[in-house]
Amino acid sequence: MKKILTAAALTLALVAGGTTTATALHKDVNLIVDGQPVRGGAFAVTVADVLTANGITLKPHDTVSPALDATVEDGQQVAVSYAKPITLTVNGTTVALVTKAHTLADIPQVAALPDLDQAWSSFGLDDPLPRDGAQISVSTPKAIEVRVAGDKHVVTTTANTVAKLLSEENLVADNDDIVSPAADTVLTADTKVRLDRVEISTKTVTEAVPAPVTKKKNSTLWAGESKTIVKGKPGKATRTYKITVINGKVDSKVVVNEVVLVKPKTATVEVGTKTSPNGVGINLARAAMWDRIARCESGGNWQINTGNGYYGGLQFSAASWRAMGGRDFAALPHQATRAQQITVANRYYAISGLQPWGCAHAA
Repeated sequence: MKKILTAAALTLALVAGGTTTATALHKDVNLIVDGQPVRGGAFAVTVADVLTANGITLKPHDTVSPALDATVEDGQQVAVSYAKPITLTVNGTTVALVTKAHTLADIPQVAALPDLDQAWSSFGLDDPLPRDGAQISVSTPKAIEVRVAGDKHVVTTTANTVAKLLSEENLVADNDDIVSPAADTVLTADTKVRLDRVEISTKTVTEAVPAPVTKKKNSTLWAGESKTIVKGKPGKATRTYKITVINGKVDSKVVVNEVVLVKPKTATVEVGTKTSPNGVGINLARAAMWDRIARCESGGNWQINTGNGYYGGLQFSAASWRAMGGRDFAALPHQATRAQQITVANRYYAISGLQPWGCAHAA
C-alpha cells in the first residue's frame, strides 16, 4: 500500500535524511491565490502541505486545484480561489451572491453589462475582490430626463444617484428647493429627475376686511332673490403673508399674522326660498346679455305695456309667457320683476336660443 507522507513524517524525514532529503522534498510550486501569483516554494509532499507552509486556510466554499491530498511536483501550479460574499447593485437592482471571481469585472453579472468600459463603479473593475466580501454598486450610461425650474433636457450619465447626477450637472438645490425623487434615490433608466426652484418671502400689507354676512330665509322672496336688511361695513387689517413662488410662479399666499385695525360690521341679508309649483326659483344666468336685449327691445323698461301685444323688458307675447311658465310669477310679463322676466327668458333660451328676439344682435 502506498503511504501518504504527512507533515509530521515530513519533519522526521528531514531530520533523519539531512541535506539530501531536504533538497528532494523542497518543491518550487507556482502558487496562484485568487488570481495573483505568490511565492509558493515549500517543503511539501501534498497540496495541503503547500497551503500550510504559506499560511493559507480554506474556508467553506473556497476551492483549490489540484485537491488537497494530491502529490505536488517541482514546478507544479496550485490555484486557490476564495469564495467572496458580494452585495451587488447594478443600475438600482441589488443581488446578494457568493463568487470565486477574482475581480469585479470577472463577475458574470458585471461582465455581461453593455458599455462596461464606460460604467461607474464604487469598486475598481480590475482590483482584487476582498476575501471578506464587499458592497459594490455599478451604474452604466443611461439617458435621464432632467427638468429644472420647468425646463426639460436629457442627459447621458453614469451617476448612480440623483444627488450625483445633480452634482455632475452643477445643479445646487438650496434648503427651499424641491428635488424629486429624493437625492439618495438610485437612478434607473426610467427615472425622471425634477428640481423645482422655490423662493419663500413675506409681505405685510394693510387691506380691507370684507363684512361678514348673516343670511336669513324669507319665504316671500323667490329662490335666487335676496334683500339686504342691515348693510354691512368692511373693516381694515394689517396682514402678513407668506408667499411661496415655485419656478417663478406664485404657488401659495398664506396669512401668517393679522392685526385688525377696524372691525367690520356684519350685514344681514334675507334670501328667498319661494319656488313655483314646478319647484323653480330665480335664474339670473346671462343677466348682462338680457339687459342689453331689453335696452334694444324696450329701452330697458321692464314694466312697459304699449298695448301692442308684447310686454315687459324683453317684449314677451302673452302666449309665449304662458308657454314658458311665466304665470309662476305673474299673469303678464310686465307685471313680473326683472329677475322673474329673465328667469322665464332663460327657460325660452334653453329651447330656442335667441331666435324669438328681434334684438338678438344686441346679445
